[in-house]
Amino acid sequence: MKRMAAILIVALAVAPRPTAAGELSALARLDPAASGITDTEDGVAIDLSLDQPVPYRVFLLADPPRAVVDFREVDFGAAAPAALDRSARVLGLGAGPVRAGWSRLVLELDGPYAVASAAEPRTGNGAQVSIRLAPATKDAFAAAAGAPADPDWPDLRPADVLAPKLRQDGSRPLVVVLDPGHGGIDPGAEAGPLREAHLTLAFARELAEVLRRDGMIVELTRGDDSFVPLEARISIARGAGADVFLSLHADALEEGLATGATIYKLAAGAGDAAAELLAERHDRADLLSGVDLSFQDDAVAAVLMDLARAETAPRIDRLASRLVDAIRDAGLRLHRHPVQEAAFSVLKAPDIPAVLLELGFMSSPKDRERLADPVWRATMAAAIRAGLRAWAGEDAAEARLVRQ
Repeated sequence: MKRMAAILIVALAVAPRPTAAGELSALARLDPAASGITDTEDGVAIDLSLDQPVPYRVFLLADPPRAVVDFREVDFGAAAPAALDRSARVLGLGAGPVRAGWSRLVLELDGPYAVASAAEPRTGNGAQVSIRLAPATKDAFAAAAGAPADPDWPDLRPADVLAPKLRQDGSRPLVVVLDPGHGGIDPGAEAGPLREAHLTLAFARELAEVLRRDGMIVELTRGDDSFVPLEARISIARGAGADVFLSLHADALEEGLATGATIYKLAAGAGDAAAELLAERHDRADLLSGVDLSFQDDAVAAVLMDLARAETAPRIDRLASRLVDAIRDAGLRLHRHPVQEAAFSVLKAPDIPAVLLELGFMSSPKDRERLADPVWRATMAAAIRAGLRAWAGEDAAEARLVRQ
C-alpha cells in the first residue's frame, strides 16, 4: 500500500455552489456510458455525465501526484472506476463516498499537473462536469499550494503543540470531552418528533453539569445544533487536553430489536487503517499530543501512533468495563452484549482513551421512553460519573507506577 511521504493540497478550482433557492441535496448519479477520462494533446480530460448538477471542487495531492474531485454528492453506482479510465497518463482511479454528504473521485497521475479549467456543471439533459489537467513543473505546483476556504468542508485546525500532555495521575482535575453525536444537517436517528442529535445534546449538557459538580473539567464538541465533522471532534478533544473522550449516541436499527445501553471501543485491527487515514487527513501537528510530525513521513507517523495506541488500548478496555459496571450497579438496562467493537472515526485518536456510548436505541419504544425521562437521564448521568471516577482512580494509580 502506498503511503504519502508528504501531503500538499492545492486549491485550483472550486465550482460555485447553488443559491439557497436552488439548493441541491438529492444524490446525483453517474452515467458511466457517457463519461470518461481521456488523454488530450496537452494533458488529461475528465468528462462526467450526471443526472443532475451538484457542487464540486477539484484539487491536487502529491506523493504520488493525484487529482481529487469532491462532489456533493454523486452515486458512482456499480460502475467500475477503471472503466472510466482511458488515459495513459492516469495510473490508477478510485471513487466512492468520503464523508456524510460527500463523494470523491481520485486519479493517480504520472507526474505533476495543474488544473487548466474546471467549469460550472453544464445543465440541460442532466449535467456535464468538464475538467482539464495540464502538465506543470514541480515549482509551479508547489507555488500554487493552498486549500480552498469552504464552510461546507471545514478546515481542521490543529491544536497548538507546546509540551507533551502528561497522563492524568490524580494530581489535577480530570478533563472529559463529551461528544454529542450528529447535529445540524446530520440529525442522526429519527423516531416521530425525536431526533438523535437533539437527545444527545440535551443529555450531554445534563451530564456535563453532573461531572463539573464532581470537580471534573468538561468540554463539549458542540454546544448547539450544529454540524461538526468527525475529524474536527478529535481536534477539539486534543485542543481541550482531554484525558478521556466520550461520544454519546442513541441509534436505531432497521431490522431486529435491540435495547439497552452499549459501550463501543475501537475494533481490533482498525488501528492500522485509522493511523493511515489520520496521517492523510489530519494536520501533522495534530496527530499526537506534544509531537509535531509535520516533517515526518507516513511510516514514522504510523509507528508513533501504533506505540501510543498500544498504551491506550488497555486503558480503554478498563474504561469500558467500569462504565458497564456502574450502569449495571445503577439498575439501568444494558444491551445483552454491553461492550462491542467498531471502527467509528471518533474513536481513532491513538493517545486519548475514547469510547462511544449508545444510551439506547430509538428504534425501541422502551428505550425512547427512557431517553425522554428526566429521572432516567439523571440516573444514567450519575452512573457515568461513577464509572469515570472509578476508571480515573485506577488509571491514575497506574500512571504513578509508570512514572516511577
